Amino acid sequence: MKAAPEAQLRLLDLQELDTTLDRLAHRRRGLPELAEIAKVEERIGGVADALVAAQTEISDIDREQKKAEQDVDQVRARAERDQKRLDSGQVSSARDLENLQSEIASLNKRQSDLEEIVLEVMERREEAENRLRAVETDKEAADKELAELAERRDAAYQEIDGQAELTRTARSGVSGDVPDDLLKLYEKLREQHRGVAAAALLRGQCQGCHLQLNTVELNAIRAAAKDEVVRCEECRRILVRTPESGL
Repeated sequence: MKAAPEAQLRLLDLQELDTTLDRLAHRRRGLPELAEIAKVEERIGGVADALVAAQTEISDIDREQKKAEQDVDQVRARAERDQKRLDSGQVSSARDLENLQSEIASLNKRQSDLEEIVLEVMERREEAENRLRAVETDKEAADKELAELAERRDAAYQEIDGQAELTRTARSGVSGDVPDDLLKLYEKLREQHRGVAAAALLRGQCQGCHLQLNTVELNAIRAAAKDEVVRCEECRRILVRTPESGL
């Protein structure tokens, strides 16, 4: 392949810009905020589960409390009804009177027991509310931390994307100075060699694979025409000759 020496030198400028773009893309993917966000999101997921569990617990306790209070009301209403019968003097039989008094005593005992259950349920509800408030506090803190991390991430994205846009603009200008066939080869080699397709020959060493060329290889490059596109025998990257090549 043939290309003017000036066009070959532009490959080094193009490679530098592409390396910068690759570095920016790597930096964008590896922002520390991304790992921190993932951890916080995982924490929020756990908090969300705990929040549902706490809310469900309170809902269950509320149903339990409502049932216990209804039981108390029913027993109280029956005891009051029996007490009215007793106070009205409607019961004249001694045996019926004794049975009624016994039932009232039993109902009062049952009411007392049920009221103890209501109090115990209310205490459990208060404890559940405390747990719910603690979970809500954790969620609020996690949401706040996530928002702050997202803000830092977005600011970093904006900075990186701004640099990348400027670099792409510069790349567009440089690539226009490279012939199409050479540019096509360059792009192909970039895919094959982890983004590095062109390297300078510096004091007899390929800056792509950093291996020193032997005398035979250097003599072949010296003998090549200036517009000949040469390749490194080791890494097969485009080898660009410069005044510091040591030829």
